[in-house]
Amino acid sequence: MSKSIRVLGIETSCDETAAAVVEDGRHIYTNAIASQIAIHQPYSGIVPELASRAHVENVQLVVESAVKGMNGRDTAPFPKTLPVDVIAVTVGPGLMGSLLVGKTVAEMLAWVYQKPLVGVNHLEGHLFSVLPASHDLNPPFLALIVSGGHTELVHVKNFGDYDVLGRTRDDAAGEAFDKVAKMLGLGYPGGPVIDQLAAKGNPAAIQFPRPFLSDGWDFSFSGLKTSVLYYLRDNPNATSSKKKVADVCASFQAAVVEVLVNKTLAAAAKLDLKHIVLGGGVAANSALRSAFAHHGKKYKIHTSSLLLCTDNAVMIAVAGYYKFLKGGRKKFSPESLEVDSTLSFQSWK
Repeated sequence: MSKSIRVLGIETSCDETAAAVVEDGRHIYTNAIASQIAIHQPYSGIVPELASRAHVENVQLVVESAVKGMNGRDTAPFPKTLPVDVIAVTVGPGLMGSLLVGKTVAEMLAWVYQKPLVGVNHLEGHLFSVLPASHDLNPPFLALIVSGGHTELVHVKNFGDYDVLGRTRDDAAGEAFDKVAKMLGLGYPGGPVIDQLAAKGNPAAIQFPRPFLSDGWDFSFSGLKTSVLYYLRDNPNATSSKKKVADVCASFQAAVVEVLVNKTLAAAAKLDLKHIVLGGGVAANSALRSAFAHHGKKYKIHTSSLLLCTDNAVMIAVAGYYKFLKGGRKKFSPESLEVDSTLSFQSWK
């Protein structure tokens, strides 16, 4: 029996400082996260400079918590030996200042403890975030990644072998949620608030457009967002009561969900894929999860826990594990690690 491999994952791509230890890409030992929501809420969005400063302040404590928690000794001093085999860190896409914090810490740990270092694409993390909860899942499968900055439909042929079928041409799904929430004065982040209010509204109250883009698998939510803006402009009383606001939220959410689900199912049918993975922050949306669940008899739908939908280091450790297995110990080193704020989704070389 081969030796198990424990990976320390570090995630600082945006506004969550996270570290986790995962064994063999499936078993979660620890998962530590320091959220910055309270810092950015007054600005109705993420302020890059504030995000990177918060990462600098939090990253040591978060990494220590993940490592010490393996033995249930959160108050123990940082160990002289690091009880992991590999270190994985997000190298993009994301905010450059935030990415550099994680990279610097990961390189320092790799050098001090002489551990191999793996750079992970943040989107790959979302792609594999379901694996700890889906022990029987292996490629090939179809994945829908929906977050604040990304909407991607990916055919996962194998670990590290991807075919990006479609992506957003403008606003990502999560970005549209945040912008509509801002129009309604609901605060930040907008996705969870809209989801909660939509549960009390009528999804058929307002017929917002469904932007399917019939010429391919790409997505576009800018027009839908603009339709909400025009509706609010032309209907001054649309926010005069909680019920009316709930109807706007439910109708907008229904349009987004219908497009995401129908396009994904159409792609799965065309490619004859029975396993569908749902990842990213918007994957926590209750209406989206419910809509996919209705197709559970024909397709096997894989969703992670709500905690692993948003940015976390478990998913980075999982992706790092499989990338390490494919690349080998000698291929990855601190000297070869670079961060890229606009890193694209690409297969491993």
